Amino acid sequence: MLRLLDKYVLGKLLTTFFFTVVVLVMVICVIDFTEKNDDFIKHDLGAWMIIRDYYLNLFPYYANLLSPITVFIATVLVTARLAARTEIVAILASGVSFRRFLLPYVMGGVLIGGVIFGLIGWVIPLANKPRVAFERKYVKNPYRFQGRNVHIKIGPQDNAYLESYDNSANIGYRFAIETVEGTLLKRRLAADAISWDSTKKVWHLTPQTVRTISPDGRETMRIYSARDTTLNLYPKDFGSTYRLAETMTTPELNRFINEKISRGADDTEIYLVEKYERYAYPFAITILTVIGVIMSARKSRNGVGGQIALGFVLAFIYIGFVILSRNLALVGDMHPMLAAWVPNIVFSSIGLVLYRFIPR
Repeated sequence: MLRLLDKYVLGKLLTTFFFTVVVLVMVICVIDFTEKNDDFIKHDLGAWMIIRDYYLNLFPYYANLLSPITVFIATVLVTARLAARTEIVAILASGVSFRRFLLPYVMGGVLIGGVIFGLIGWVIPLANKPRVAFERKYVKNPYRFQGRNVHIKIGPQDNAYLESYDNSANIGYRFAIETVEGTLLKRRLAADAISWDSTKKVWHLTPQTVRTISPDGRETMRIYSARDTTLNLYPKDFGSTYRLAETMTTPELNRFINEKISRGADDTEIYLVEKYERYAYPFAITILTVIGVIMSARKSRNGVGGQIALGFVLAFIYIGFVILSRNLALVGDMHPMLAAWVPNIVFSSIGLVLYRFIPR
């Protein structure tokens, strides 16, 4: 059963968190609108369309993105106010230990973290789909596939190769399929071009040259006329990956990563970081909540302003750790799972030190 104290503290924490999220996200949306207003005017977009298709979907995205910071700031605000009104002194003087006083904050952090985990894994990606599509269409420059000499694994022993690909016409040039057993090339099909037939959902190959190498090393060559064929290769493999991970639910993201790995892709880090960060976020919220209480539970002669300012500083230090570890993972200098958890590990250590040495 929740005691009166728990309900009191928990209620203040949740309402302050909600208010902080709304204020910060609305400020960010206003700034975002001033930056993108020229794009909206250029495409002659109506106000309702902008709000419905973009900002209603942008709000939950930023609310989730800022959740570790906003819960930290909300915790500092609530606890500093309690300390300024000497309520914490009265609570501790009544026989409640500081650990027991932390309980409603931990409950609030776990509750917010659990809700955020469900939203980021299953709900927010659904809102991100129309938002990202809106940005691609009206804000970003038209996408053009820039890859050269592309290799894609399309089967256990088959690898597709394209010298270049035109995503506007869905045509690939200098196409080849190589069948390799171990380290030996057994068969190679080459065509000048390959194009996607959107009606039949098949690839159309120009005349092909097929070289086959027998086990004794003899090589035979045949030429085939133009034909249609199906391959484990699709135009989406050459499509825009702009914020793609953000538009996938957690099950979709896991399947996408497994498919990438099975096809020998070397750009899985960004998706693995996104996956592991979704699991690390709830823990970050709880950790930052506890740190916020420890930092602001002592009554300050200078008022709550200094504690709030220090809270902002630590919040942005946390952001710095997140950005740094993510960049290290993207360049391959750190495992994506470690990169997602490094900020939590560092701030857990900071929390233990603060709990040990800050007077309460």
